[in-house]
Amino acid sequence: MRGQSDMTAPFQCEAMSEIKLIIFDLDGTLMDSLDDLTDATNYMLGLAGRPVLTAEGVRQLVGQGARNLVERALVNGTEAEVERGIDAFLTYNGAHLADRSHPYPGVRETLDALQGRGVPLALISNKNVALCQGLLRIFGLDGYFAAVLGADSLPFRKPSPEPLLKLLADFGVPAANTVMVGDSINDVAAGRAAGVTTVGCTYGYGELAELEDADYRIAALPLLLELPLFD
Repeated sequence: MRGQSDMTAPFQCEAMSEIKLIIFDLDGTLMDSLDDLTDATNYMLGLAGRPVLTAEGVRQLVGQGARNLVERALVNGTEAEVERGIDAFLTYNGAHLADRSHPYPGVRETLDALQGRGVPLALISNKNVALCQGLLRIFGLDGYFAAVLGADSLPFRKPSPEPLLKLLADFGVPAANTVMVGDSINDVAAGRAAGVTTVGCTYGYGELAELEDADYRIAALPLLLELPLFD
């Protein structure tokens, strides 16, 4: 697991308002899907005649969606190569969504606890929305989320705040009553730009330095329940 500290609060926030919406990232936050993403990437690279990557190499490419991953994996690739690569990556990943993926420890229990407190939950990912919904459905997590937005749901994706701002408008919830939970700089940047409280998950795919600006940092998802967010 990445990260050593159990729980940190780099910013001394004032007493939180009542939390009315919690927004989660998916990969690296709720789901450990790196092995399946690695397999999809290497399938794509193999078709292109390129050397395969280690899981650590793929970890450094994830977070900005499939197109960004493929463009970075196919170094100096032509536009045609990238388009073929995206199609191969998405096709393979869609057929092998959960061969080796699994929720992180304590995910279901944490979502149960939040649901029991009556807090609406939503999800924003830079993975295409159909793949998000498929992965959640496979593990029986789809019923927890009142809304799911993916990379192809809107013209903009994280680190843009636009997906978060859409959910704030849809739910009619102020930023002061909203929390964004994620493992990368994209989640933190989007959350801060939207004016919501941010929680960085140090066990995910992002580097620890990417989470320095988060309001809180946690080393396991159940520690979210111990933050002073629900008083």
